[in-house]
Amino acid sequence: MAIAIKMPALSPTMEEGTLAKWLVKKGDSVAAGDILAEIETDKATMEFEAVDEGTIASIEIDEGTEGVKVGAVIAMLAEDGEDLDAAASSGGGEAEATPAQAEPVEAPAPTPAASAQSSPSTSSGRADAAKGDRIVASPLARRIAEQEGIDLSSVTGSGPNGRIVKADLEGAAKGAAPAPTQSMDKPATPANTPTSTGAESEFGAPYEATKLNNVRKVIARRLTEAKQTVPHIYLTVDVRLDALLDLRKQLNASLEADGVKLSVNDLIIKALARALARVPKCNVSFQGDELHEYSRQDISVAVAAPSGLITPIITDAGRKGLAQISTEMKELAGKARDGKLQPHEYQGGTASLSNLGMFGTKQFDAVINPPQGMILAVGAGEQRPYVIDGELGIATVMSATGSFDHRAIDGADGAQLMEAFKTLCENPLGMLA
Repeated sequence: MAIAIKMPALSPTMEEGTLAKWLVKKGDSVAAGDILAEIETDKATMEFEAVDEGTIASIEIDEGTEGVKVGAVIAMLAEDGEDLDAAASSGGGEAEATPAQAEPVEAPAPTPAASAQSSPSTSSGRADAAKGDRIVASPLARRIAEQEGIDLSSVTGSGPNGRIVKADLEGAAKGAAPAPTQSMDKPATPANTPTSTGAESEFGAPYEATKLNNVRKVIARRLTEAKQTVPHIYLTVDVRLDALLDLRKQLNASLEADGVKLSVNDLIIKALARALARVPKCNVSFQGDELHEYSRQDISVAVAAPSGLITPIITDAGRKGLAQISTEMKELAGKARDGKLQPHEYQGGTASLSNLGMFGTKQFDAVINPPQGMILAVGAGEQRPYVIDGELGIATVMSATGSFDHRAIDGADGAQLMEAFKTLCENPLGMLA
């Protein structure tokens, strides 16, 4: 009996996702544990494994399809010896009815020019691809058709039940789609004006439109909410790093046999965690009528991944050794860049750290990641004039700025945290105690 492969819930809050990429095709044999597809949630792109064995009978949802509801049938799996076509047909109807495959949209009436250009062959294609006045097409095919100006009513569908899929649009004639309504407050763009991307902005500059992925959408929404709803207060200190750099050099020499190489960021993670332990009033989150004060320092560390910013977490960083922090951070950063973080590895955290020093940025103010109460923004360590023992000298100095939620953390408490962080960095042996 055919097995329906359904859209999984890859996190506790996931309701829908994007089927980013299929790693199998019709006719492929799969076993339990094989990777079937990559699915993009609101936080990361994650691999989806098979739980049964058999042969892929059909792909019901094209790769690139957005908004696929959890539980929607995305493929059909035929058991050993089962006919592939029979297995595929047993699941086609269910996939059509899922929320992800919304009821087919009525085809727009073709323009007179498009009707005049229709040939007998395209008319028969419409009959195969349409049910009555409705065109059956995958969401990805509709999006490509809209972007490329292809009239779906002139395309023959090769998918299940005559559905138009991405492959059907290759080589299809462009320009047959209904002409868009010209905005009255923008000048019309000349039809033959050449551009590098086929599109121009309202003031004539060429541009290329890139659709936001789920991660970028969540970043945009959460950071907008943070700046609109969280009253930020910013406190900056200059930190002399010479002692920390010397300690790092000594530790790396002693840890070389273990294959561990500490980064400056590893020591900063530890310093922030220890500072939060010393000033627990800053290790908090604002929760409406309550203030949650945490007894553990879980540091969310900002990592730039191809899909967007994500913050894997070093849990209980205050109690972990530097070698363990370094090893975990390298592993988490690699998984973040590959889109393979598990939900428990990026959800939560009691405070955040964002380090742009490797790009030469001197100082910046970071946006708080609610419901956390603070984030530390770290700039580059650089040679600067610095007063040392009452005399002007040259030292390696780093600017660090704490952004605090003023609803939960008073300015004096934030200042104490920044002082504790500065002290730990300038006297780093305190991190090893």
